[in-house]
Amino acid sequence: MKKQTRRKFNSAFKAKVAIEAIRGQQTMAELAKKYELSQVVISRWKLEFLANAGSVFDHRGKSDEPDIDTQELYTQIGQLKVENEFLKKSFRKLGG
Repeated sequence: MKKQTRRKFNSAFKAKVAIEAIRGQQTMAELAKKYELSQVVISRWKLEFLANAGSVFDHRGKSDEPDIDTQELYTQIGQLKVENEFLKKSFRKLGG
């Protein structure tokens, strides 16, 4: 007999199922049969979705990328260029 592993669902799938449950166009039993899930799981995802729905608007204008201080990076690039030129000149003086 093959050991059954626990299925893992990504957040997009969970949101899709939760939205369908919120709409109420199908009963929980119909959704459970359609997606082969327990009604309890769908109810839990629906409650979690509704509880966290407000956080969607908390991150306005922010992307998933971390904040990068471009001025600091330009400063570092400038410093590295100066060091690079110094090393090139020193190497030439040594006969390289």
